[in-house]
Amino acid sequence: MGEISGKKIRTLTLSVCKVSDGTGTLSLTFFHMPYLKNMIRPGEDYVFRGTVQGRPGSLRMEQPAIDTPQGYQKKLDTLQPRYPLTGGLTNNMVTKAMRQALAFDGESGEYLPEDIRAHYHLLDYREALEGIHFPKDTKMLKSARRRLVFDEFFLFLLRLQACRVHSQALPNRWNMMETADTVRFLERLPYSLTGAQMRVWQEIKTDLQGDTVMNRLIQGDVGSGKTILAILALLMTAANGFQGAMMAPTEVLARQHFEQIARLTRDFGLPFVPVLLTGSMTAKEKRDCYERIESGEANVILGTHALIQEKVVCRNLALVVTDEQHRFGVRQREALTEKGTDTHVLVMSATPIPRTLALILYGDLQISVVDELPAGRLPVKNCVVGVGYRETACRFIQKEVEQGRQAYIVCPMVEEGEMEGVENVTAYAEKLRDRLPQQIQIAVLHGRMKPADKNRIMEGFGRGDIDILVSTTVIEVGINVPNATVMMVENAERFGLAQLHQLRGRVGRGREQSYCIFISNSDQKHTMERLSVLQQSNDGFFIAGEDLRLRGPGDLFGIRQSGSMAFRLADIYQDAKILEEASQAVRYWQEKEGQETLSALAFSSAVDFRSI
Repeated sequence: MGEISGKKIRTLTLSVCKVSDGTGTLSLTFFHMPYLKNMIRPGEDYVFRGTVQGRPGSLRMEQPAIDTPQGYQKKLDTLQPRYPLTGGLTNNMVTKAMRQALAFDGESGEYLPEDIRAHYHLLDYREALEGIHFPKDTKMLKSARRRLVFDEFFLFLLRLQACRVHSQALPNRWNMMETADTVRFLERLPYSLTGAQMRVWQEIKTDLQGDTVMNRLIQGDVGSGKTILAILALLMTAANGFQGAMMAPTEVLARQHFEQIARLTRDFGLPFVPVLLTGSMTAKEKRDCYERIESGEANVILGTHALIQEKVVCRNLALVVTDEQHRFGVRQREALTEKGTDTHVLVMSATPIPRTLALILYGDLQISVVDELPAGRLPVKNCVVGVGYRETACRFIQKEVEQGRQAYIVCPMVEEGEMEGVENVTAYAEKLRDRLPQQIQIAVLHGRMKPADKNRIMEGFGRGDIDILVSTTVIEVGINVPNATVMMVENAERFGLAQLHQLRGRVGRGREQSYCIFISNSDQKHTMERLSVLQQSNDGFFIAGEDLRLRGPGDLFGIRQSGSMAFRLADIYQDAKILEEASQAVRYWQEKEGQETLSALAFSSAVDFRSI
């Protein structure tokens, strides 16, 4: 090895040397490591590990790892940790620190009883820590990960159980009675509720009139009629003289809820005084809204995250509804609930989750399932095709538009150049305008637009002024335009099945036959097998199960886990079996030790700040 030379370029210290293995030479560059000049000696043997760049004759390597031949030999056929680093730290420094920490002869940190560890074949906690950082082999690594994943789930479920017991014990200070308003409203509706809707409405009424506070999740497939149940709950609340609030994840959906309730108030003479609160409103509009809420004049408050701002002060908030729950974290739901005292909570989600996972994800809630679609709905007809079918699909959309219908086209990207081979709404809309007759109105919608522009586009589409809406997945939740009969999704292979099912739920809401066309840029067998599930069924819960089976670990919703679900190691889908085992263990220990012991453990700092 040649001698190391060092030089400074502004504030950057470079150390450069040339090495040879007898067959050729390699140039090495090190950054911010001036001490190497004294550490590495010319003529000695070393092993350098890194990415080789350049061509034969001018090969180079930047910031390689350095070992002696003896040290490298010890590392062969072993697993080495790689840590996330911050400024001033190297992987070697963290590795040494972890070895020292694990060598410290302190408390073992074990809290699980021997019988639970034996029943579920779990490593001792200290052994699992050793195994996750410095495993002897892959078998040890898997066993260590399994124990620590079990811990994450177990402790999380303990807290949920403690919260559930606490919330169930809260007395109902907003005890309500059913009034003539809800009865008359149901009688005057132009349709009858399904059996499933009536069953869930009865459960909600029982909760609102019960001895303890309601904490209920309504889970139902797209188009199953969950919103009308929320409106009935808000109506019962308002008729009893209290306030109710409903939070939606987007301004478009919040505005849609507001307009629907305002229309029902006019048409049916309901005792609603609704207000809408969103982030895009002017300061004057917000002040007016705050005043009406605080005075109690407004008894139904609809909006986005703006509802949880400090300036929002409610007079007698008795019911909180969150729509599309998977878009909110637990803390956001709690922040809205805290606008009142011991408020009733109603959570709605159209995201299909296998029931076993739903019971755990929403362990602090009672679960109601709306498992029946309204009468008269025709099943959506589906097809999964390659890009060669695009021209035929466009002709079909044109035909539907000429018959007075409307269509959605979804692209993954907003603008050209964001990702090669992926369709974007901007260029796609221009191509459509060139291809289709001028009288066909085409508009673009995406998340980067200003809220006022998004609202204007959606209102125009809802009125029928726009024939084809080219959009990103911003239209995924809650949009209700019954006249839309075609949904075409480009680059369908880039989405999860559950998200594609959500998109499909934007059509099939009227009396006319609706269609969904999934265009895939990939013809790989696995991809087509996964997408073909959408042709087999319109049942969101079946699709969610198949997505989990075919996709394995990853993201069922199309977005990464967030909030309280962001575990360090665990994945609620990949590790679903461990999740169920942890749930069983919580129930077993609760029966054995009692709820007070579990609650104390769940919130103890020793467990809370456990580090892996």
